[in-house]
Amino acid sequence: MSGGGAPVRIANLVVTYPGSDRRAVDDVSLDAAAGELVVLLGPSGCGKSTLLRTINRLVVPDSGTVTIDGEDVAGSSAETLRRGIGYVIQAVGLFPHMSVGRNIGIVPELLGWERAQVDARIDELLALVQLDPARYRTRLPRELSGGEQQRVGVARAIAARPRVLLMDEPFGAVDAVVRAALQDETLRIHRALGTTIFFVTHDVDEALRMADRIVIMSAGTIVQADTPLRLLANPATPYVDRLLDAHDAVRRLQLMPVREAMAPPGAGPMPTQGAIDGARTLREALSAFLEGADTLAVTDADRPIGTLAFDDVRRAIASTEASTRA
Repeated sequence: MSGGGAPVRIANLVVTYPGSDRRAVDDVSLDAAAGELVVLLGPSGCGKSTLLRTINRLVVPDSGTVTIDGEDVAGSSAETLRRGIGYVIQAVGLFPHMSVGRNIGIVPELLGWERAQVDARIDELLALVQLDPARYRTRLPRELSGGEQQRVGVARAIAARPRVLLMDEPFGAVDAVVRAALQDETLRIHRALGTTIFFVTHDVDEALRMADRIVIMSAGTIVQADTPLRLLANPATPYVDRLLDAHDAVRRLQLMPVREAMAPPGAGPMPTQGAIDGARTLREALSAFLEGADTLAVTDADRPIGTLAFDDVRRAIASTEASTRA
């Protein structure tokens, strides 16, 4: 596989574990566009991790197909397939006796890359995940924090430029501050590389923050799949409503950039009570309003581009609710 994302198609997939009287995945079909970040969301035991692992054949389905860029994953050996698909898990799984550099370079080495090419790729990826190559290349995993280990795990997963990256509860073992930083890093890398990502979580806030599209699962089936905002505004079932706390307007606010709700600059002076970047969320703007601001100046690279009042926020929420019902 080369760089960039690949489309993935899952068709009529069924998985039943030996000794179980129910299907772990029950006739699931799902398409992911090239470069899409798809979050599989649901409680433990709903089938999301099982579905993820059918993509790299860690789980072999009873029936149905998985294709990547039109090629059935069953048509190649599991070893060859997995070398072309990135995989990140909560436990990280770094080789403890190998340096950070060796951990990152192992798949390119197995694929026969030249030594100089591997070394350059290690340094490139350490820089990409914001770890100084000069400091971290020779360290062992035990010398890293949990967040640093996860960054190395992501770097290793994308070392051979896979077109598909699987992430199974990757940040569940780190604290909230580190988790938010790792989410930001993953989104930045996704934007930079355009890799197709399947991301498993049971954390609703993480799903809302990360996803281009959220796939909600229950008892081995897909209950609803849509963009985060449309799911919040139009949950298809009471289960989805309860899972997302879909009537919580604050969740909608965290998905909407300020620039989408702002008013254009008028003839009068710009507000002096405070300013907010247009790329920030309406939830962040709400915090400023709660602190007493009536109107905020909206900026882009410190240049005024508009204004935002609390009424603008209310109108944006109402407009979104109306459009998603249409």
